[in-house]
Amino acid sequence: MVPIKRSQRPALLFFVFLLSLCLFSRLAQAEKNARTLSNVWVADEGNGKYKNPVLYADYSDPDVIRVGEMFYLVASSFDQVPGLPILESRDLVNWRLVAHALPALSPLQTYRTTRHGSGAWAPSIRYHAGMFFIFYSDPDFGIYMTKATKITGPWSPPKLIRAAKGWIDPCPLWDDDGKAYLIHGMAASRSGIKNILVIDRMTPDAEQLLDDGSLVVDGHPSDTTLEGPKLYKHHGYYYIFAPAGGVTAGYQLVLRSRSIYGPYERKVVLAQGNTAFNGPHQGAWVTTAEHEDWFLHFQDRGPYGRVVLLEPMHWQKDDWPIIGVNQDHHGIGEPVAEFQKPHVTGFQPRETPADSDEFDGSQIGPQWQWQANPQPGWALPSPALGVLRLLNVAIDSTIGERLWTTPNLLSQKLPGPVFTLTTRLTAHNFQIGDRSGLVLLGQDYAYLAIRKTEAGLVVVYGTCMDAEQDGVEKETVIGKLESDTVYLHIDMDAEARATFSFSTDGQSFQPAGSGFKAREGVWIGAKLGLFAQSRIMNRENGYVDVDWFRFAKPADRGNGS
Repeated sequence: MVPIKRSQRPALLFFVFLLSLCLFSRLAQAEKNARTLSNVWVADEGNGKYKNPVLYADYSDPDVIRVGEMFYLVASSFDQVPGLPILESRDLVNWRLVAHALPALSPLQTYRTTRHGSGAWAPSIRYHAGMFFIFYSDPDFGIYMTKATKITGPWSPPKLIRAAKGWIDPCPLWDDDGKAYLIHGMAASRSGIKNILVIDRMTPDAEQLLDDGSLVVDGHPSDTTLEGPKLYKHHGYYYIFAPAGGVTAGYQLVLRSRSIYGPYERKVVLAQGNTAFNGPHQGAWVTTAEHEDWFLHFQDRGPYGRVVLLEPMHWQKDDWPIIGVNQDHHGIGEPVAEFQKPHVTGFQPRETPADSDEFDGSQIGPQWQWQANPQPGWALPSPALGVLRLLNVAIDSTIGERLWTTPNLLSQKLPGPVFTLTTRLTAHNFQIGDRSGLVLLGQDYAYLAIRKTEAGLVVVYGTCMDAEQDGVEKETVIGKLESDTVYLHIDMDAEARATFSFSTDGQSFQPAGSGFKAREGVWIGAKLGLFAQSRIMNRENGYVDVDWFRFAKPADRGNGS
């Protein structure tokens, strides 16, 4: 070992300091990248309380489990790809989007085109024998199962364990004697049957169902739209937590029996009551390591989608639960607007799923989803350039140019009730007819885009009403561009009314249109998306570089250029 001279020690100490500073900086940046806090909605109030919804975004039909100290939530994704978003949390309030269980929808060829309202419906997640399982339904094909040893995957290719139209909302139970079961509902739109719950025997490895099912609950005498069941066992009872009454005005039922096949007693345990939370239902019961019981469920908020609420839950002496707060003392709870956070071990910082994106990474952020199974080359992240490059993909003549049917539309959920959104786009090599831009997409939609015309690059504003009923786009030129770069902006108010505007310098914005009321999609909320299209296939397609995509508070336009 070579001795260090006294005169060299200051330089060495300075080098160690610089190295430590560099490592600390990298660790801090990694932590910053790993954890995000929305500029729009944060449920954790920072004082030991939370406000509902805990997820002010379209995480429909949530199911939740706890493994150790971590909670994991999975939600419906319908036709959005990647599908089946998975979130994790230590306290049920602060959530991080960590994975998707489906990189593509099956059958692959079927979902190369947009199929609004189809896809992955109402999943359930369980942890059994060292393995994570997710069961979900595609109403046109049947019930699928996928599994993984780690929550972040890789998840196994989805296996169709029951080919049957209209079998929906599956949830498994591994019983104390080692036998396994699967409960599910029925969708009348595909099967001609609804408002019933069916239980099937299942192999313990969940690879196949063993019979054609037994009807265990018929909702017709007292309920409508009985669906979304979750199956549990507690104190010797089999419990079915199931919503009824419809999405916008429904309520939460709990049914119980000493036999898994019934007969089941029925009780309403959560309803709107005197609150502003309409239709509180369809969710999951979970218990913390500290033996507190909680219930997460969705509430339909139209264009904002089915947002997720967290309710306290208590078991009564007669083994019936109450969800929410019991204002009327009749055993029917009401949702809470604010409540004390769950008591959990371990530190959970304030955190929200990602929404804004600087496009500095080597992968597309987990908040983004395509409108169909993606094809290579649609989007290329470039950390070297700090942009997301979107190729102007030639439209399919059988589909047309409408954004409602465009597969290569990259979108994310609305992040909260009131916000601004600004994105910076630069056009390259555009050919006549090419367009790239920003869309607020639902069954009615509006967009702001760069388009190449005979006169050069222009900014266009377009709308489409009743897109699901083949509504047509109406597009207007609102400005000519002297440069290739444009800033596109949306202001969204509490009534889901959006005002579009654009700028060439990021400072002075010109309005487009007179205001547009957002509308939900098919079973999902409205989405904010990016698109890039060409009317023909060129030898070298044009493309747009998206520099960033920033959500902010009102009166803030994304912090300039």
